[in-house]
Amino acid sequence: MKELKIESIFQVYNDLNELPSDISVLMNKAIIARTKAYAPYSKFKVGAAILLDNGKIVTGNNQENVSYPSGLCAERTAIYYAGAEYPDSKILKMAITAASSNQITKNPIPPCGACRQTIAEYEVKQDSPIEIYFMGEVGSIMKSNSLGNLLPLLFDKTAL
Repeated sequence: MKELKIESIFQVYNDLNELPSDISVLMNKAIIARTKAYAPYSKFKVGAAILLDNGKIVTGNNQENVSYPSGLCAERTAIYYAGAEYPDSKILKMAITAASSNQITKNPIPPCGACRQTIAEYEVKQDSPIEIYFMGEVGSIMKSNSLGNLLPLLFDKTAL
């Protein structure tokens, strides 16, 4: 037996003012998308914004349904829209923000497992990393240079 050590490295920005200007624009688009989320059951609104290599920004937000799990997360809403509308474009960067109606969300909220797997699919498909920035409602923002950093042992098409 041997051990395998896996490390993840993140950059942490103290607040929106510290972000590079292009990422600040992207995160602000995610914040606007978050305000439009349909989350009457969880009271947890999430917004996502994606920068494509053609310069387009695509947004998405979570859409809930009383019949769980019929809803869809913000990240997947945005990714699937980008894939449907711009199938030949690569995803360069993604910004994610989340807020709860029950409390102020101060900690960065990363993508859920299903969203990580979806992002992984597109990262593998396009053969290039996707920068991911995520935050709560306020406070610090974390940056991952790739989905592989968030989900280091990927399940992808090479296993099939």
